[in-house]
Amino acid sequence: MQNRLLTLMLTVVAAVSFSPLLWAQTPARPEAAKNTPDLSGMWIQEPGKLTRRFSADDAPLQPWALEIYKANRGGATDPNRNGSNGLDPTMYCLQSGVPRVYTSPFPIEIVQTPGRIYMVFHTQSNPSPRYIYTDGQGHPEGFPTTFMGHSIGRWEGDTLVVDTTSIDEDTWLDGIGTPHSDALHVVERLRRVTPDTLEIEFRFEDPKAYTKPWTGKKVYKLNKDWEYIPGITCDDRFKTDFAQKSLRDKKDWIEFKK
Repeated sequence: MQNRLLTLMLTVVAAVSFSPLLWAQTPARPEAAKNTPDLSGMWIQEPGKLTRRFSADDAPLQPWALEIYKANRGGATDPNRNGSNGLDPTMYCLQSGVPRVYTSPFPIEIVQTPGRIYMVFHTQSNPSPRYIYTDGQGHPEGFPTTFMGHSIGRWEGDTLVVDTTSIDEDTWLDGIGTPHSDALHVVERLRRVTPDTLEIEFRFEDPKAYTKPWTGKKVYKLNKDWEYIPGITCDDRFKTDFAQKSLRDKKDWIEFKK
């Protein structure tokens, strides 16, 4: 085969709600920056450099956060080993959230449009869509915390700077169990250093959970030929339970309805 086919059981599930009141209160937005670099494509972490965390050093945790981190580790000593499954939010089919989605071995798909950039994180459980607004708007007041948070972006030369707040504190910051609070503020700097290499630098700030801001970095490679078959791990996990409760194949119920 000339093209490589990566078959991953993934799907994108996005629930979008619209409020006329919110739309009416949204101010006019300036046009998106023109002639910006194109980051579109299917990206996967650089082979041989996949890690479940962002930095070789431990996060500078506040005492209470350190105790939670130790519990999340479940006694694991390998710094790249996942945290305890029983405490891992993704084991309950919750989204990885920002920024943990970047520690997944699965690809990131970026679609760039005027005023908005879409990122689809093809994770093992719930593939997560993310919206980055590049039309000049700021973070809205009173925005509820969500797994992906609220992201706005701007261009500094050839670098996309993404600012994210309102991240749900139930998520882990990475795959090894590093906690954070609802005050987490993530800044990413995305730059296409070569045609097939995407470099992302991270800065994490959370005065409730960390003693100081800290940084990390990920490098991704472009894969032009990959395709996906929709699916989701949670389908397999709960389909049997649902089938036991479903009335579709219950003959007694069908005959009763007749």
